[in-house]
Amino acid sequence: MDFRTAPVGEAERAMLAYADKLTREPWAMTREDLEPMRRAGLDDRAILDVNQIAAYFAFVNRIADGLGVELEGYWDPEEILDPAE
Repeated sequence: MDFRTAPVGEAERAMLAYADKLTREPWAMTREDLEPMRRAGLDDRAILDVNQIAAYFAFVNRIADGLGVELEGYWDPEEILDPAE
């Protein structure tokens, strides 16, 4: 439920922290945000992949939200976390 306390490795936690900040505060991103991923062993290609995947999901979700696309019937809105949490 929360990557900060999930039993994941250093690289996964660094990727998730980066994706979380890019999603919530893209205007606040700096070169320093890449350093935890580099320290965890990710190379430039892997960092680019993380960036593009996070950005793609944000893009697609904004398209869906902007067009009023509703969740499929098998998704329970009560089980989906509030993105502001």
